[in-house]
Amino acid sequence: MKKIMLVGEPMGLFIAREEGPLEEVSSFLSATAGAELNVAIGLSRLENPVSYMTKLGNDPFGARIVHTLQKNGISTQLLSFSDEHSTGFMLKGKVSSGDPQIFYFRRNSAASHITVEDIDRLSFDGYGILHMTGIFPALSASTREAAFYLMEKARKAGLTISFDPNLRPQLWPDTKTMAQTLNSLAEQADYVLPGESEGEILLGTRDPKRIGAHYLEKGAKAVIVKTGKRGAYAASRDEDFQCPTYQEDAFVDTVGAGDGFAAGILSALNEGLSLRKAVLRANAIGTIQIQSVGDNEGLPTREELKRFMDTHPFKRV
Repeated sequence: MKKIMLVGEPMGLFIAREEGPLEEVSSFLSATAGAELNVAIGLSRLENPVSYMTKLGNDPFGARIVHTLQKNGISTQLLSFSDEHSTGFMLKGKVSSGDPQIFYFRRNSAASHITVEDIDRLSFDGYGILHMTGIFPALSASTREAAFYLMEKARKAGLTISFDPNLRPQLWPDTKTMAQTLNSLAEQADYVLPGESEGEILLGTRDPKRIGAHYLEKGAKAVIVKTGKRGAYAASRDEDFQCPTYQEDAFVDTVGAGDGFAAGILSALNEGLSLRKAVLRANAIGTIQIQSVGDNEGLPTREELKRFMDTHPFKRV
């Protein structure tokens, strides 16, 4: 297996201990968060070599993130640090159904100051896959420019590129700019991982087949569309299929499920598995994630994943 490179913004995370509006919560659990961080942890627990490229502040949140990466076996060689800008953090509400309330403290963060010059210093030796989400280009004008440049350099270096739109409308000036930018990035990727609700915003359709056909026409090798309780629809130049997901034992929240899904796809592809087996693994990890309190604490090892897939039936919808 070759190394997988991720780029993004890891953050400090405070998780509400009780339900209710964040302004009324009196007690929080502390952890770390970030879509790409979750994917990196998922990949490492599945024994895939992974490095995380980001910029952190020289502060306690930054130090905690470094510790989290090291504890999870993720390479820190691509990290850089800033004395002028802080590491971002976020608050996350507690819910018994649906999506939790989220509030970010990431404006002008260290990661939002990643530039083309930072990308120029990267070496792609030993890497086989680059994974990016739509969050990184949303952070600032400089990260937007850096995102396009990173994809260009990675492609020239022969890396396979994976892209998860992972919409964060609150980080963009308007929906039109978000859709145009993310579609442009998706059209440069080999694997595109949208959700059906994201397809409605980016392409004007929730139809998985139409979403898949659009990005395949733009040059993708495969498109995997997350379809919630129905699992995922996958389309490549050779096949297309709907893959069921697994029955959960309990529901906590949906945060991190898409990141676990991405870790499943990337790890399976890096191990040479078929697209169908990749989607089945991704669905399993996504289901495991909705049963976990933190954004990444529940991500499984290989043994835990196998045990889950061996003992859980497919969800009936």
